[in-house]
Amino acid sequence: MRKTPSLRLSNRLISFVTLMVSAAIFILFIGGTISVKQIGTEYLDHYLTGVVTVVDEELVNPEKAKSMETWLPKLLKASNVVSMDLSSSTGPIYSFQSLAIIPDDSLLYHKTLPLQINKGYEISFKSVPPYSAFTYSLGALFSITAAIAVIVVSLLWGVVWLRKQLHGSELLEERGRMLLAGKLDDYSIGSEEEWPATASLALDNIIAELKDARKERSRFDTFIRTHTFLDQLTGSANRVLFDSKLESILQESQSQGVLLLLRINGWEELVEEQGSAVGDELIVEVGKQLNNIMQRYSDSVLSRYYQSDFALLVPQQSLKEAKSLAAQCLKLIEKINPPRSLDSDNWCHIGVSMFVSGERRGRLMEELDMAHRSALLQNNNTWSLFKKQQQLAESLGSVRWRTLFDAIFQQDKLIIYKQPTFLFDGNELVPLHLELFSRIKDENGVQIKASRFLPAIKQVGYQVKLDSAVLKQVFPLLSDPELNHNSFSVHLQVKSITNAAFIRQLRNRLLQTPRAQLQRLSFELIEGQVVTYLDAVRPVAKMLKSFGCQLVVEQAGRTIVSTHYIKDLNVDFVKLHRSLMKDIHQRYENQLFVRSLLGACETTGAQVIAVGIEKEKEFRLLKDLGVEGGQGRFFESETALHHRQEKVSIPKRRSRWGK
Repeated sequence: MRKTPSLRLSNRLISFVTLMVSAAIFILFIGGTISVKQIGTEYLDHYLTGVVTVVDEELVNPEKAKSMETWLPKLLKASNVVSMDLSSSTGPIYSFQSLAIIPDDSLLYHKTLPLQINKGYEISFKSVPPYSAFTYSLGALFSITAAIAVIVVSLLWGVVWLRKQLHGSELLEERGRMLLAGKLDDYSIGSEEEWPATASLALDNIIAELKDARKERSRFDTFIRTHTFLDQLTGSANRVLFDSKLESILQESQSQGVLLLLRINGWEELVEEQGSAVGDELIVEVGKQLNNIMQRYSDSVLSRYYQSDFALLVPQQSLKEAKSLAAQCLKLIEKINPPRSLDSDNWCHIGVSMFVSGERRGRLMEELDMAHRSALLQNNNTWSLFKKQQQLAESLGSVRWRTLFDAIFQQDKLIIYKQPTFLFDGNELVPLHLELFSRIKDENGVQIKASRFLPAIKQVGYQVKLDSAVLKQVFPLLSDPELNHNSFSVHLQVKSITNAAFIRQLRNRLLQTPRAQLQRLSFELIEGQVVTYLDAVRPVAKMLKSFGCQLVVEQAGRTIVSTHYIKDLNVDFVKLHRSLMKDIHQRYENQLFVRSLLGACETTGAQVIAVGIEKEKEFRLLKDLGVEGGQGRFFESETALHHRQEKVSIPKRRSRWGK
C-alpha cells in the first residue's frame, strides 16, 4: 500500500522557501566577504608596488637614498607595514622593523617585489592584512544590515501569507488522512475552506456515491439472504433454512428438542373459493400467533414449511414442555376466526414429535406427518404426539436449575473446554485462537453442554453470573507463562453487556491486565443480539477495541439481518453459523449466503470464519469461496494434516484445561 507523507504540504513548502532564502543570504554574504577581502588585498598590492617604485627611484641618487632613513619608516608605519627588508644578491642593504606589537607571523600578509631600475635588488614586506583591525560600523555597513533586515521581514511575511494560502490544502490533506483511518462518516463532507475546491467537491461526490453504493449493497445482500432463506409472506424461515437448522442440531452431541407441524385443513379449497388474498391473510395471522409463542424460546425456528404448513423447532425442551407448547399453540390458533368456508372446530391440527442427536431429518418429518394424521382423524382442532421408545429426558425445573447453578458458581465448578480456530494461509493452517466453551455437571456427575443449560441460564436470569465465572478463569490463562503463545476467545451474553456493574468490573480487570495479554483475548457476541441491541453494544465494543482486544460476531446467518453492524462496530471476525456448513458443497443457497457475507465484509477489514466444518469437500469449497478461516472437527482429522506445508500444533478439541 502506498504510504502517505508525514510532513504537511505547507510545512514542506515553507521549509523549502526558508531554506532557499537562507541559502541565498548565506551565499551572498560569503561572496561579498571574499570580494571585499580580495579588493583589500589588491589595494595593498597596489600601494606596496608604489612604495617599491619610489624606493627604486630614490636609490639612483645617493644623496636621496640617505634621506630614506628619515621619511621611509614613517611611511611604512602609516601603511601598517610591520617589516621591510631591502636586499641584493650580496646581502641585506636596509631593514625596517616596527616597534608595535607584532601579531602572529602566519596572520601577516607577505609580499616580495623586485626593483625595476636597480636590477638584482628586491624588497620583502610583511604587512597587516587590510580591514583586519576594523570593527562593525553602523554607518559603513548600514546598507547591508538594512538589506538583510528587509529580507528577513519579507521572509516572515511570506511564510505567514503562504500558510494562509495553503490552509485549505492542509484541511483537505487532514481529511484524506481521516478517510484513510476509516472515519468515513465523520468526514464525508468537507469544509468550504478546503483547497483546491474542485478536488474537495469531487471527493464529496465520490464519498456520497460510495455511501449510497454501500447502502445499496447492504440492501441487495439482505434482499438475497431474505429471498433465499425467508418466506416472503410471513417473514418466517422457509423450508431451506428450517432443514439446515434441524440437520445442524441433529449433529450436535447431547442435543434434543421438540418438533411441531401445524397444517391448515382445507386451505386449498379456501383459495379456490375466496381467492389467494383471503388465504394469504389467514396464513399471515397464523404466522403472527406462532411467532408470539416462539419469542419465549431461545434458538427456536419458525418456518412456513409448505403453503399451508408451519414447522416449529424448539431445542432443549422436555416431553412435558412439548405438550405444554402444543397446547399453547392450539389455544392461540383457535382465537383466530377462520373464513366461512373453513370449519371453525376442525380447521387446524398439530403433529408433535421429539428428537435427539443422531436421528435422521427425513425420519423426523415422517413422524411429524403421522402425528398430524392422527390429530386429523379426531375431527376437531387438536394436537397429537408421536409416540416412540426414545423419548426426551425430563429437564430440571427452574428451582432445581437455580439450585444447581448456585452451587456451581459458589464453588467455582464451571468447566472450561476449548476448540481451536485457524486462518487459511495458502495450504497452511495458522492458529488464530482457542474458543472457550463452558460445561457443568449435574447432581449425578453427568456433564451438560452449554447448548442444553443456556436456556435454563436465561430462564433464571444468571447470564451475568455465567459470564463472570468464565472470565474469572480466562484472565489467569492469559498470565500463565506456559500458555503465552495461545490466544483465547470467550462468549459474552447481551444481558451482561447491558449490566452496568458487569461492564464496570470488566473495565477494571482490563485496566489491570498488560496490553500484550489483552491482544491475545477476543470477545464473541451473537449476531442476532448485536443487531437487536446495537446501541447498547456499540460503546462496549469501542471499549474492548480500545484495550487491544478483538471483537468477534458469531452465529452469522442464524437469523437474517442487515450487515451494517460489521463496519459500525469495527468487527475483526465474523463466524458463520454451523447450520450453513452442513453439505455446503451441495447447497447452492448456502453458498449464495456465504458469498453475500464475504462481499459485505470486503471493505470493512472483517474476516469470515466458517464454524462446524466436518468434511474435506466443505473445507475445499469454503476456501474457494474466499472464507479466511475455519473451525470444526475436520481440522482434528488426519485429512487436515495433508493441507499443511509445515506442522502446526493443534490442541486437542475441548480437552479440559490443566488435564
